[in-house]
Amino acid sequence: MASITDREFDELLASGFVREAVHLETRDAYGTAVELPHMAQWVAGEPDDLAWLDGWCDQLKLHVAAGRSVRRVRIVSEPLSDYQRWSYSIASPMVNAGEDIRWIPRKGVSSIGLPGNDYYLFDERLVVFLHYAGNGLGIDKTASTDPADILLCRMAFETVWPLAIPHYEYTPIV
Repeated sequence: MASITDREFDELLASGFVREAVHLETRDAYGTAVELPHMAQWVAGEPDDLAWLDGWCDQLKLHVAAGRSVRRVRIVSEPLSDYQRWSYSIASPMVNAGEDIRWIPRKGVSSIGLPGNDYYLFDERLVVFLHYAGNGLGIDKTASTDPADILLCRMAFETVWPLAIPHYEYTPIV
């Protein structure tokens, strides 16, 4: 596996797949530089127009128009962490733009074999593992075309997917 840059990863998200990108999230908290100020606003009860999501939502609309799908499953502990409560509160624009986001309580995946890291799988040809520090800050991204990695990620995602609850049907336990 080789590390990839943020720019290379952004290019994959924009144009690095023909059919489908799937994303499995397994952590209860993240701390991305882009998100932290907006989550702080939410914690403080301040309004956020979510304009900072426009670029991603525009990309999603382009993918949908081109016949590509983007699916995401969030494995969450319940009651939800503050991060996941905030994440739930901002997911609608992405869902409305075409990303199929689903939620599954962690207890529902106890007997499912999952990769050790979050990942994106692009067209069953490339997996990008997302590596985080204990505080949730992203520290690395590694790409793999190893068939065993791709099979592991595909099987994990497709096992979790039918068990996960679509965003607008999920009722968060807070």
